[in-house]
Amino acid sequence: MSGRAPCYGAPMPSIKQFQVTFDCAEPERVARFWCEVLGYVVSPPKGFATWDEFDRTRPPEDQGSWFACNDPSGVGPRLFFQRVPEGKVVKNRVHLDVRVGTGLVGAERLAVLEAECTRLVALGAVRVELLADDYDACIVMQDIEGNEFCLD
Repeated sequence: MSGRAPCYGAPMPSIKQFQVTFDCAEPERVARFWCEVLGYVVSPPKGFATWDEFDRTRPPEDQGSWFACNDPSGVGPRLFFQRVPEGKVVKNRVHLDVRVGTGLVGAERLAVLEAECTRLVALGAVRVELLADDYDACIVMQDIEGNEFCLD
């Protein structure tokens, strides 16, 4: 027995909110990139008006170590960015799918994905590859620190 609780059986409380955390070298820079990608806004830490105000309460070596942004509509998850000492060395085990072509197929879907890809490359993203067949397509990309995501 692994000691892990099963995903079935006795009812558990339902989780309604979660945040996605990015390990990165430059939290504010990566957060601002994702704000542009998703239309999110910077969200200051609880109890502070700004991240600068928060940083002034931290030791110098911790300043700039965290940043966050939220979906202004309150629908999407909060994104949290934390500085880590190591760089990214392997493929992500989890990635975001940025849903820009929902409901579209064929050439129409591909045109929307390509237009969004062009916009994101101008922000510093990197296009990795197009995965497509006659019906479906997605574009694998990397953010400004190499984290993979898909335009879907």
